[in-house]
Amino acid sequence: MAKKMHETPMLDELESGPWPSFVTGLKRLAKEKDYMVDLMGQLETSYRTRKGYWKGGTVGVFGYGGGVIPRFTELKDENDKPMFPDAAEFHTLRVQPPAGMHYNTEVLRKMCDIWEKHGSGLIAFHGQSGDIMFQGATTAKVQDAFDELNELGFDLGGAGPAVRTSMSCVGAARCEQSCYDEAKAHRQVINTFLDDIHRPALPYKFKFKFSGCPNDCMNSIQRSDMAVIGTWRDNMRSDEELARKWFAAHGMNELVNNVISRCPTKTIMLKEVKDLATGPTISSVKISDSHALEIDNSNCVRCMHCINVMTGALAHGTDTGATILIGGKRTLKIGDLMGTVVVPFLPLKTEEDYEALVELGQKVIDFFAENALEHERTGEMIERIGLVNFLEGIGVEIDPNMVATPRTNPYVRTDGWDEEVARINAKKAAA
Repeated sequence: MAKKMHETPMLDELESGPWPSFVTGLKRLAKEKDYMVDLMGQLETSYRTRKGYWKGGTVGVFGYGGGVIPRFTELKDENDKPMFPDAAEFHTLRVQPPAGMHYNTEVLRKMCDIWEKHGSGLIAFHGQSGDIMFQGATTAKVQDAFDELNELGFDLGGAGPAVRTSMSCVGAARCEQSCYDEAKAHRQVINTFLDDIHRPALPYKFKFKFSGCPNDCMNSIQRSDMAVIGTWRDNMRSDEELARKWFAAHGMNELVNNVISRCPTKTIMLKEVKDLATGPTISSVKISDSHALEIDNSNCVRCMHCINVMTGALAHGTDTGATILIGGKRTLKIGDLMGTVVVPFLPLKTEEDYEALVELGQKVIDFFAENALEHERTGEMIERIGLVNFLEGIGVEIDPNMVATPRTNPYVRTDGWDEEVARINAKKAAA
């Protein structure tokens, strides 16, 4: 029988609303665990004083330099003893998930059994880096918990200044929008950098994320140092039968207001069938006997909106691959950064293609390790040294697609350019 619950009026208030509360889960665990009773006592104290009372330290498992996040209480009484002794330690194990987050119920139940045996019972699927977060264990139980999780086939993820656990969308396994094999890319990259995950040796964290299409369900462009986002470089495909069915079900208002008018680059036009254009980048699909959608693929920026709304009627092309972006992150030193395009298109079809992806990742990490300042992310390093120097360092040719913020007006006056060239040539000749 667990010890008597502490008074928790502020936590109780979080159960009073219409939505499910995490407090309910904590109370359920506290019925069987003194550990969770004292955790709620410390949490209530934090809510009351508006201050956190966890500090770090050094806790790990044999052979690993990271993967465990240590938490020791700072909440002490006048004799310097923990005010909530049963929750004086609350370490978290970061565990790598399978690529694409594929589990079966048997594995999930075994994970729950292991953590109820050795830890608090709290599990988060998943953290920002993609890890399964096994939250709450004492120092004495960390190794035992890891040993059983490892026997189940799972390994610790990254923590500290290391390559972090990657995330990949369900992608090719279940999603028709997938443009490459996300799970394969995920596994090859992570297996290559496993030592950099387990033994932190970088200036700061480095994250990979893999999204199978420009919908970017992994939010990789704003959360990862190296984002691999599926794309295509040929024309969009269409299915006239499905397009007609969609139009019959939704009508002209929905087509105009939710598809055509929301195209950011006015790629899609509604035309009468007799007025359709032709050309290598032009594709069209009839929605009725009199009207059709005309798509100028040269202006398509792969926002995916029309494909999402008219799935099946419109689809991505067949010449698929990925765009590689470097430097995304949340606020640290210079604010939020989105990834910068470094490889506009990388085909991911053959083994050589996937090896090229791994090789690029190795070059980026090596350059980051040698040139970044302590506690500086890849994007901040690029901002500091300049994109040109970074591209030269990793051996990538400059491409116009790398421009992060293109001019709104592309017009450039050329008045006096000939005179300037003549002046420069004359100066060189005189020298």
